[in-house]
Amino acid sequence: MKVHVGSGATEEEASAIASALAEHLGVDIEVHVGDAAEPAATAEPPEVDYPLDDDLGPTEREAALREEIDDILSGGPEKYKQRLPDQGKLFVRDRLDLWFGDGEDGILFEDGKFAHFDGWHENSPNVDEADENSRLPTDGLITGAAEFEGRELHFMANDFTVKAGSMAERGVEKFLRMQQRALKTGKPVLYLMDSSGGRIDEQTGFFANREGIGKYYYNHSMLSGRVPQICVLYGPCIAGAAYTPVFADFTVMVEGMSAMAIASPRMVKMVTGEDIDMQDLGGPEVHAKHSGSADLVASDEAHARELVSQLVTYLPDKAGEKPPKSEPKPPKYSPDGIDELIPEAPNRPYDVFDLLDRIADAESVFELKPDFGSEIVTAFCRIDGRPVGVVANQPTQRSGAIFPDAAEKAAEFIWTCDAYEIPLLYLCDTPGFMAGSQVEKDAILEKGKKFIYATSSATVPKQTVVVRKAYGAGIYAMGGPAYDPESVIGLPSGEIGIMGPEAAINAVYANKLNAIDDPEERAKREEELREEYRRDIDIHRMASEVVIDEVVPPSTLRQELVNRFAFYETVEKSLPDKKHGTVL
Repeated sequence: MKVHVGSGATEEEASAIASALAEHLGVDIEVHVGDAAEPAATAEPPEVDYPLDDDLGPTEREAALREEIDDILSGGPEKYKQRLPDQGKLFVRDRLDLWFGDGEDGILFEDGKFAHFDGWHENSPNVDEADENSRLPTDGLITGAAEFEGRELHFMANDFTVKAGSMAERGVEKFLRMQQRALKTGKPVLYLMDSSGGRIDEQTGFFANREGIGKYYYNHSMLSGRVPQICVLYGPCIAGAAYTPVFADFTVMVEGMSAMAIASPRMVKMVTGEDIDMQDLGGPEVHAKHSGSADLVASDEAHARELVSQLVTYLPDKAGEKPPKSEPKPPKYSPDGIDELIPEAPNRPYDVFDLLDRIADAESVFELKPDFGSEIVTAFCRIDGRPVGVVANQPTQRSGAIFPDAAEKAAEFIWTCDAYEIPLLYLCDTPGFMAGSQVEKDAILEKGKKFIYATSSATVPKQTVVVRKAYGAGIYAMGGPAYDPESVIGLPSGEIGIMGPEAAINAVYANKLNAIDDPEERAKREEELREEYRRDIDIHRMASEVVIDEVVPPSTLRQELVNRFAFYETVEKSLPDKKHGTVL
């Protein structure tokens, strides 16, 4: 157990507290002084020296209880367990072993193991086939607390062998208790979802009640921004079950296994006449590429755990805490190559990940929603061991122009980083928001507004780098000078303007240029005007007019960011006194 004491505590006081708590509680204790990551003192409970003549031991009553527990742990009917390997997934208890059974991790305790036990215990452990529907161990839902990668958290997991993981009165009660306790403890919540939705034939008592299944989403809303909520999908989560993953801060789907949709394919066909299978309706490809509801897609169950184990290293346990720092590492490639990486021509592409490989600590870049709105990269990384949220235009994708999906993705990412005190780095290289009839239908203004609002409202430290082009309202959304960043620094390739030179010359001088009959003379004059305009938007002029804070040699960019993020780590910002904005 981790215990935090005031920053003024001495080493001797920390040691005394550790020893006293270990003896009193009977568990290992770590005492941390203030916000220190390393414990100032540790203690183990003393060994209990029982009397030699104590011949008392477990009775038949305890043995019977253990048999009952073993029966509960075996889950639903064996025939349903035998189908799981064909579906590529684990029995829920084996899944929990995968997540929490190795090394220092482990389940600390389970709540509600005996849920629905009164309906079948007299028949257990040998329930006849005809009576199997009355045997609902844990009511198909497991809740408890565990240690995961050294972090304590709440968890829930559906048992798909019990009525397809469907939710009913007792399971709903357990789910709600877990959420409400998370609100009080301030510890993260992990949802391991494999549910077909509400149990329709048992809806009385849990569907419309004040403390029924609808309260899930009220609690999700209250937990949002309070503690990280992470959801992993292991099956077709339908209707009410599909809302938990979309309410979570981070959602992981598993290829060939996961799906989520507002209604099942059978219901869709009945309502609309559309004949569609579950994967095409709501599989990983749908939600990773088109809806943006999936942050990550795993290849199998073990990969899903691996992804979450990486994700949590960037997150604090709760709002108000700083994210955990790691041992600094040099970048994968030398920053000396940054200038050569960035093409001089504003329209020539380069991969922004190549730039990140020269800025971020090696192997620390962790991208979210890579296939959705790919014109913007949203990723966590570390810079000198410090977690940072990156919002970067991607020049390899439609020149880095901001499309509606990319704007929405960026807004949600910024909002999440701000909730969990993760500083932001904007890497700006965009011709601005995309124009055209289709993007207007796709709500470019509405979603662009959300992007700008999130940038405006974020109170975490923000650093903006004008890598190359910063045209139009793109510089606004990407943390430009008007949006209260701690710094705006430019590389020598940078430009800031209402639009690029080609578009500007066409907009302002089209008639004059068309009046020149000689093609060579017209081309020469056009080039002169273009270069004149480029001088007006050049980063050096922006620095001369103190629009930006500094132009830095590209090879020093990483160190500039290290210094600036460290210096502004404790910056204090506030928003106007109001209930909340109306945009997000």
